Amino acid sequence: MMNENTPRIAFFDPDNKTHQFAAELLAKADIQIGGSRPWDIRFNAHGVPESAMAHGNLGFGEAYMDGAWDADELDQFFCKLLKARLPDQVKPTKILPHIIKARYLNRQTRKRAWDVGEVHYDLGNEFYGAMLDSRMTYTCGYWKDAETLEQAQVAKLDLICRKLDLQPGMRLLDIGCGWGSLMAYAAENYGVEAVGVTISKEQADWATARYPHLALDFRLMDYREVDEKFDRIASVGMFEHVGPKNYRTYMEVAHRCLNPGGLFLLHTIGKNLRNSYPDPWIDRYIFPNGELPSIGQIGDAVDNLFVVEDLHNFGADYDKTLMAWYDNFEKAWPQFKAELGDRFYRMWRYYLLSCAGGFRARDIQLWQWVLSKDGVEGVYPRVT
Repeated sequence: MMNENTPRIAFFDPDNKTHQFAAELLAKADIQIGGSRPWDIRFNAHGVPESAMAHGNLGFGEAYMDGAWDADELDQFFCKLLKARLPDQVKPTKILPHIIKARYLNRQTRKRAWDVGEVHYDLGNEFYGAMLDSRMTYTCGYWKDAETLEQAQVAKLDLICRKLDLQPGMRLLDIGCGWGSLMAYAAENYGVEAVGVTISKEQADWATARYPHLALDFRLMDYREVDEKFDRIASVGMFEHVGPKNYRTYMEVAHRCLNPGGLFLLHTIGKNLRNSYPDPWIDRYIFPNGELPSIGQIGDAVDNLFVVEDLHNFGADYDKTLMAWYDNFEKAWPQFKAELGDRFYRMWRYYLLSCAGGFRARDIQLWQWVLSKDGVEGVYPRVT
């Protein structure tokens, strides 16, 4: 009950059981409602705790997009929230249909696979060009010896090329090639020819126009349609869109396309828990039909197809990458504000900073798997 020592906080009712529970829960993560620290939360409207309890991150994220709450540093807020495992203690009552669909339906069919391209990747090359590095590399950088985003992305591309042991004259398949940064880097520095497939028309058009001088072939097609032979295969930041109902099919496609003695590098975000469901806010607003794999799910998918030669986790580097993207986004926002609007700004801010907090808390990971079709001779050399 409220007494004379209870602080009065806007839009917070200390006599409301839902509000009490929210305050107690947040206190476990050292987050205060109405506090003054960068990670503390401020309510700007009624109904924020109710939305979060009923709809989980979907309701919480939508409330943020609507301006109903704020935290000065969202990345710190989410890092603390996730480190304390607070989402595990909330059982949202109104996302059961989302959970059932994710568990029992194939949400990444050939027809639905194009949704994420249209919604997310076709947002505009000018927008992504302002946020990303000069090569338009929209995946985690490798910050081991890097000081800038540009250096981290080049280091990541070179790491992949070295792990694949690329040699002049080889033929490389890039499944989910994005704007072609890996293909172009491999062609320029390792003398390979490359074919890339993407479900984004904007990506395919941009890459084709940028690299006419290189032996690169960008194709607008679903990965399941590829049926050619390659010496090496890479897939960087695409497996998150495949879905568990299709993991085995995906690996079978890679297996049939890889020449004897070939290597396949899979670069993907991953989750710590196999039996979980996709985040409903990310699913609705950022990556439709996406789902993060677990170590076990990938292991099941490669059974009797590939030998796992190497598994490298540098998920903490995604925190740095996302914060670099966020800095670029903030600097560039004035040129997009009139077109995209304030709600998009808050949505994109929530996306980048909540994900940065998730990687910082080690709630999500970034893995590079090196898979061989036949097993390499001797011990696969660890490349760092």
